[in-house]
Amino acid sequence: MHTPRVVKLEDEAATLALGEEFAAALHPGLTIFLYGDLGAGKTTFARGILKGLGHHDKVRSPTYNLVEIYKLSKLYLYHFDFYRFNDPLEWEEAGFREYFNQGSICLVEWPEKAGEFLHAADLKILISYFGTARIAEFRAETEAGEQCLSRWQKEKSN
Repeated sequence: MHTPRVVKLEDEAATLALGEEFAAALHPGLTIFLYGDLGAGKTTFARGILKGLGHHDKVRSPTYNLVEIYKLSKLYLYHFDFYRFNDPLEWEEAGFREYFNQGSICLVEWPEKAGEFLHAADLKILISYFGTARIAEFRAETEAGEQCLSRWQKEKSN
């Protein structure tokens, strides 16, 4: 949609801090796809978002449960991990469609495993290896995603 935003992350602490900072720009109704190889930092970034939204308890990876549900004030955040899907139809059969609504934020790791059944993303975030560091690339896919990135950039410049 618009020019991607790119951030270099020196280590795990920087990935966590980026998620925490980015949380301030989020609003209900967003669907965010997280892309990256195993160990790239997708779950660490999600932990940072949850911390930034006020969640201070343990954040588990949803790899085995497929989804972890967080009730934060009046907001639900659903953190999905579809790594273990072997067939996109598994997403449809799991009954997750109702989670994607205007009152929630959905973070989705390995969205490609759900195929065309998955709700479209407002934001796509790719975390990739860059030597011993990482690069996080943010891409808005909808107007809501662009507004989120603009809000984040505005907060960063203050």
